[in-house]
Amino acid sequence: MTALLSCRDVNAGYGRLAVVRGFDLDLAPGRVVALLGPNGAGKTTLLETMAGLLPRLTGQVVVDGQSLPSGRPSAASRAGVVLVPDDRALFTKLTVAENLRAASSKRSAGYDDVVDLFPALRRRWKLHAGALSGGEQQMLAMGRALVQRPRVLLVDEMSMGLAPVVVEELLPVVRRVADDTGAVVVLVEQHAHLALEIADEAIVLVHGEVRLAGGAREIAADASRLEAAYLGSAPVT
Repeated sequence: MTALLSCRDVNAGYGRLAVVRGFDLDLAPGRVVALLGPNGAGKTTLLETMAGLLPRLTGQVVVDGQSLPSGRPSAASRAGVVLVPDDRALFTKLTVAENLRAASSKRSAGYDDVVDLFPALRRRWKLHAGALSGGEQQMLAMGRALVQRPRVLLVDEMSMGLAPVVVEELLPVVRRVADDTGAVVVLVEQHAHLALEIADEAIVLVHGEVRLAGGAREIAADASRLEAAYLGSAPVT
């Protein structure tokens, strides 16, 4: 199957400093990749580069055959690339409904789809985002991304500041979105074992380089190999 999202020899970073080097990726529609690695590995930098928030140092990001211009978030958005940042970036003084409305566009999905995925938001519809719990805020951040009908959904640390039990409820939504809409998902997640349960593929970044890559189930089944990759001692695969 033809890739919906491709990265070719992407070097990403700041100024002349390459934080991520030689990154390659091919994802067919409906596939989820868990992007794992220790803090400082370059995961957020890579997502922001894919979304056009940071200019690429080298390489290509291609969505459905269209090469995206470097450092152009508007072009990435038009191509269907949507980022859920790790700080959620909600309008805390606006209500749940107003936050969703602010993200709407001509191609937006109806709000019913969002509240079907996150029923708690229906009960908080007129509540300011700043008054929501951490889990509810993450639901709203995801909902705001989903009303944009993403073709490429980039999710940065969904579990940030949340209890593991809440993460266990939220992560299956990522799988459902990919299965139901055909979007590809790049998921950065600190709870590696939970991410591997819903992902098709996994990539471990260490010091900006791929130290391990393969099927999520195979990597999850070999804990010692995964641990070695996090420590930077596993060979590139």
